[in-house]
Amino acid sequence: MTRILVLDDEENIRFFFTEALKKEGYEVRTVGKGDRALELFREEDFDVAVVDLKLPDADGMEIMKSFREQRPEVPVIIITAHGNKQVAHQALSEGAYDYFSKPFDLTDMRVVIRRAAENARLVREVEELRRQMEEGLKAEAPRFIGESTVMRVVRETISTVADSDVTCLILGESGTGKELVAELIHLQSNRAKGPFITLNCAAIPDTLIETEMFGYEKGAFTGAAQRTTGKFEQADGGTLFLDEIGDMTPMVQTKLLRVIETGEFHRVGGASTVRVNVRLLAATNKDLKEAIASGSFREDLFYRVNVVSLPLPPLRNRPEDIPILVTSFLTRFNEKFGKAITGVDEEVMARFLEYPWPGNVRELQNALQRAVVLERSDIITFAAVPPEMIGGTPSTSTLSLDELAGQSLPDALKQVRSRFERVLIEEALERSGGNKSEAARLLRISRVNLHQKINEYAIGNGTSSRK
Repeated sequence: MTRILVLDDEENIRFFFTEALKKEGYEVRTVGKGDRALELFREEDFDVAVVDLKLPDADGMEIMKSFREQRPEVPVIIITAHGNKQVAHQALSEGAYDYFSKPFDLTDMRVVIRRAAENARLVREVEELRRQMEEGLKAEAPRFIGESTVMRVVRETISTVADSDVTCLILGESGTGKELVAELIHLQSNRAKGPFITLNCAAIPDTLIETEMFGYEKGAFTGAAQRTTGKFEQADGGTLFLDEIGDMTPMVQTKLLRVIETGEFHRVGGASTVRVNVRLLAATNKDLKEAIASGSFREDLFYRVNVVSLPLPPLRNRPEDIPILVTSFLTRFNEKFGKAITGVDEEVMARFLEYPWPGNVRELQNALQRAVVLERSDIITFAAVPPEMIGGTPSTSTLSLDELAGQSLPDALKQVRSRFERVLIEEALERSGGNKSEAARLLRISRVNLHQKINEYAIGNGTSSRK
């Protein structure tokens, strides 16, 4: 129910509002003194306020200002017996929703109150939608998974720097989640409603990187048929993430430094100055201090982008997080591929914990995605994981071109397959302690098929002491 607060020192006016507005279905609270009105407004929720301009104990204009400071979404209607155009203009300029001189027309007042109440309802709905959107953004934000000490430090750093608007340099090997960290910083900042734009400096040819960053004017070069905005303009009001900034050419580094210092740039082929409000985040897997020493990276740009340094640990340095990551990826890929895999074989998990993960979390994610697709049982076994993770190495599971010389491609592939099968069987027998039944289970083949392969490849001279 719409609730209306009426402040007027005349009892008959308060009675009039009470009777008239209750017939409209409103809940009405009336009060004759300013201090009591302020107290009620603090304690209760109202949708519309009607305030007399001239009060024995208060100034109605000041009361309205106080209401507006506390809850600016509540419309305030001013009434007075001493009105003129100047007073009306002042009331409206101070934030009044509308203004009436006594005596006023009841029909007009009802219409204005109805509109004010509707306006208040719409404002509340917009604010609620905005709140839901912000909560949705947070709920859908990617998680930076891990409970190790180093990961807790990373998350704390993200929370600390998010709202400061400082430039951050995110450091780490490929696959450690640098772009994810940049996105989390953006989503936790006061720019979360603005755009998050990424540019991989290593993926853009040197001749195009400038136009990608700053855009270009029509006719700037052959094929420039119309003005095109660059990443800086696209990120205006939000965040621009420059990935692999260490691959940027010295010329573009110089122009980037100017934008960071001034917030201004020119589109390629343009003379007019473009000004933007962008928060810059950068990342690299290179040692920029070495690049400075070699002359390939500007020292002044390094200090501009490295206001806050955020190093990310490689996965091999936080093995305690691997089971947590595995569980998360399994949940995601089960849903994606319609599978119901419940976990990972203990031996596979042991290998995951030993494996150095040169591709870091990205490699683990890809390995789990592959395994979920290929696995036929309800747990991930060695048969579904990439061969390099179960003991095979390039020297034992592949052949060089020299070794394949003179062979047709089908014959070469057969030879590679045979060598790879032998590696897998030997690994399975080793892990099962020579138990052929267990080895067959690990390989997801029949025991008879395993015996045939053992004999074919003369593994252990084709015999084993264990069943």
